Amino acid sequence: MDSIFERAARCGVETEYRDGFGNLRAVDPKVLARILDALATGDAADRMLPRTILVRGSADQSLRLAGIEGQPLRWQIIADGKIAEGGGTSPLLTLPAMQNGVFLLRVTISCPGGHRSEDVCLIICHGRAYQGGQTAPARMWALAVQLYGVRSLRNWGHGDFTDLAALVDLAADLGAAGIGLNPLHALFDDRAADASPYAPNSRLFLNPLYIDVEAVPEFPGLKAAGLQEEIDRLRGQNSVDYEGVANAKTGALKLAYEAFLRQGTKERQHAFARFRDGGGSPLARFACFEWLRRKFGHPWWEWPPAWRRAEDESLARIGQTEAEAIGLFEFVQWLAHDQLDRCRAKAQERKLPLGLYLDIAVGVRTDGFDAWCDQDAVLSGMAVGAPPDALNTAGQNWGLAGFNPAGLEERQFEAFRRMLRASMRYAGAIRLDHVLGLKRLYLIPHGVQASQGAYVRFPFEAMLAVTALSSMEYKCIVAGEDLGTVPENFRETLAEWGIWTYQVMLFERSASGAFLPVESYRENALVSFGTHDVATFAGWRDHHDLAIKQALGMDAGETGEQRHSALEALRRALQQHGLESADFTSVARYLADTRSRLLVISMEDILGLADQVNLPGTTHEHPNWRRRLPVALEDLKNQPALSATADIMRSAGRSYPA
Repeated sequence: MDSIFERAARCGVETEYRDGFGNLRAVDPKVLARILDALATGDAADRMLPRTILVRGSADQSLRLAGIEGQPLRWQIIADGKIAEGGGTSPLLTLPAMQNGVFLLRVTISCPGGHRSEDVCLIICHGRAYQGGQTAPARMWALAVQLYGVRSLRNWGHGDFTDLAALVDLAADLGAAGIGLNPLHALFDDRAADASPYAPNSRLFLNPLYIDVEAVPEFPGLKAAGLQEEIDRLRGQNSVDYEGVANAKTGALKLAYEAFLRQGTKERQHAFARFRDGGGSPLARFACFEWLRRKFGHPWWEWPPAWRRAEDESLARIGQTEAEAIGLFEFVQWLAHDQLDRCRAKAQERKLPLGLYLDIAVGVRTDGFDAWCDQDAVLSGMAVGAPPDALNTAGQNWGLAGFNPAGLEERQFEAFRRMLRASMRYAGAIRLDHVLGLKRLYLIPHGVQASQGAYVRFPFEAMLAVTALSSMEYKCIVAGEDLGTVPENFRETLAEWGIWTYQVMLFERSASGAFLPVESYRENALVSFGTHDVATFAGWRDHHDLAIKQALGMDAGETGEQRHSALEALRRALQQHGLESADFTSVARYLADTRSRLLVISMEDILGLADQVNLPGTTHEHPNWRRRLPVALEDLKNQPALSATADIMRSAGRSYPA
């Protein structure tokens, strides 16, 4: 019998790895066993062909089957029905040249003892990811905004899609290519205090807190809904009161839905019916899931057995018996889709080269919809994380479920493709958080310490090909968050497939601490000063982030002297580039002069805010994902710092139109 280490090697589970300190760590056999059980993959040694075949050329493709020779064979290529078929003699199989797409290849061999059949995922990809339209500027800039934190005279204490439409207009007026946003994924709106956009219930659906309820035709108005006093209170808060906003919007959307059922216009009813038809099984499943989790009040694996898997036949029954209640969740998603799609259309109308730039989270909540709906494609029994390194000596457990590579291949990557489509349909660019996860994920079985996980390999080139195909289909640029140490040739492979890299100025430094010159930034790159997980420029300059961490009893990761040295290194870099003052205006000019295609400037840096958006390692100790901008949306256009930033971008040749 094969050892567990041999099985792991064949199934893509690394039995040892080097942590962030360079130490070689062997994985406990018990951990390997749990990961192998979760993958639930057959032994690749028994197969005639690999699980996935990737074709990049345009000529006929010859394949060689393993282990069987001189036998007649038949093959079929299937995608919504049979689209090609042929025959031959093993071990050679020749496929015709085909157009781009993801297909099921079924090979059947007639053996002396009977027939042997095998399914393969066939990916045809002749190009690379979309690189931008022909009329797009060679170099662009975008405004990054925490949409929930946008303060406006009319929103309910939480930014919404009407605010986003106004931001699109603002970007166009400033010459920016678009608006950058953190994920808009659906969270648990009935647990609204869990507000991280990177821990979603589902990456397929939208967060209803972004709906502008007063823009819904069926909403009777604040006074009629008895909400005027509460909305006035929410509007006056300096931090988002998520529970208050969620309660107000949930009640208001229910009123709108009831009015829609009673007296919705035929035009609106037909539009809703089209949305439901287009949403198909995933939308119906999501609505049922939202109803079921409220009914049972426990994680889905504790539900009665009949509901622990997303079986369409069973769900159809409650879809009939509880049609009105379940329809509410479809109605809410329709409103969110309609309003976000109007933002996309406005960006197109204003001729923004980029429009919306959206982030996609690396994983999902284990108790959320995606993990329940796609149990064969999502590893819900373990969490994504990172091994020990200098900043996290015990390792990191992010509490998120990642994809199952074997499950993805068996289903032609459909779950991954759906995830990409859900964001790309609205966006001119997306950023894949932790893009290293396309090659391998560090997985930690539940109940195991973060330092005791293991890496699981993914079909890297196939994942990139699927990403490129979706990118071409939706004309959507793709950037990958590839910060930190990555495997050899990883970034080069991303570049071959047209995936842009991500360069953050705070981290673009030499071993001596010097900031790298503008010439070192790559062309096909998204660049910024920082990220939502690090200090703003003002906070970094004033040591504010160090003070906050020290007050919370956290390891600051840097001493005051080290920060002083870093500031001196910044001054030297700016001076060498002809910029005398070490302020954010100079930093913006420095980054604007790089050759990188896209520069993203955060609104927090433009307004000189000291507090960072999210402080990793904290939950309730720090107001993560809660702060509202101090300036109302209606007044942003009058901010001198914003006008100055636009002028810098224009003089650097980044504005559109030029």
